[in-house]
This record gives sequence, C-alpha cells and structure tokens, in this order.
Amino acid sequence: MKDNSTPKEPFNWKAEILSWIQVLVIAALIAFVLNRFIIANSRVPSPSMENTIMTHDRIIGSRLTYYFNDPQRGDVAIFYFPDDVTEKTYYVKRIIGVPGDTIDIRDGHVYLNGSETPLDEPYIREPMEVSPPLHYEVPEGCYFMLGDNRNFSADSRFWKNTFVKKEKIIAKVLFRYFPSIGRIQ
Repeated sequence: MKDNSTPKEPFNWKAEILSWIQVLVIAALIAFVLNRFIIANSRVPSPSMENTIMTHDRIIGSRLTYYFNDPQRGDVAIFYFPDDVTEKTYYVKRIIGVPGDTIDIRDGHVYLNGSETPLDEPYIREPMEVSPPLHYEVPEGCYFMLGDNRNFSADSRFWKNTFVKKEKIIAKVLFRYFPSIGRIQ
C-alpha cells in the first residue's frame, strides 16, 4: 500500500509565539477601547452610597450614555472629583441638581426649585442629620451631587468646588458585578 499523505511540517516555535503575541495585542486593544470609550470600571472605597452601592463593590458605568444624553436627576454617576485638579480621583454619587435648579436643604430634607414638598428619595440609607439650612443654585453646565448615605458622604455640600461640570462626568453607573451582580438605580 502506498502512502499518499503529505509530509508533516516541523513545529515552528517562532510562528506559534508570533500568533500568541498577535492575540494578546488584539485583546489589549479591545480592552483599551472598551475601557476608554464604552465602559467605566470602578471600585467604591467608602460607604457614601450605601445601601445602593456598598463599600468595596465593583461597578460598571456606560460612557456612551452621556455622549448622547444629558445627565438626569436621580442618575448615579462616576465623575472626576471637582477639587482634584489632577483628575485622578473618581467619585460616585447621585445627581440631585441639574442646570438651573435651586436646592435647599433644611430640616434634614432636600427641596427643589422652591417646592414646599421635600424630594422623594427612597434610596437614602437613613434620614439626613439636621444641619443649618443650605441653599444652592446650580449653574448652567453643572450638576449637584449627593451620596445616598448622606450622614457619611463627602459630597457637593462639602466640596470647595461645589458643582460638577458636565464634561467631568464620566459615566452613568449601570450595575455592580462584585461581590454580587445587580442593577443600580
């Protein structure tokens, strides 16, 4: 019987290594594009957003949301901390005031635009401690941010630069993926 099979080529280590390098480079490029333009991945280091987001939760936000839409009251957003000029510190808070809003905080409640009815905030962890009345007027192109755990949140009430400019808002938080998976609202 005659063998019609073609002879096997010897294993080429150089080609195999080059193939693996190509796969790794493509994976790194995809990860870079996703993380830079599509999603924001962040770890929450403090209890300022409890019980919506717990300390040490890992969250994913959509960078695309604010390319096409303006941030909305009630959104949980990832943004550059306005008092850090290096833009290396990310914060996660809830948007309470949008451009043109007036915000009054009195008797432990938030009031919007002169309303006598406090803002309905089912997401806050516990009633806000009563402090002297505070009044804010949100400038155009800016947002007023508060943590859901108001008594343990360093937020717009305490920052030197009270408001977050729209261009400093990075992403709308969509879900937590560690230590458990869940949608953020």
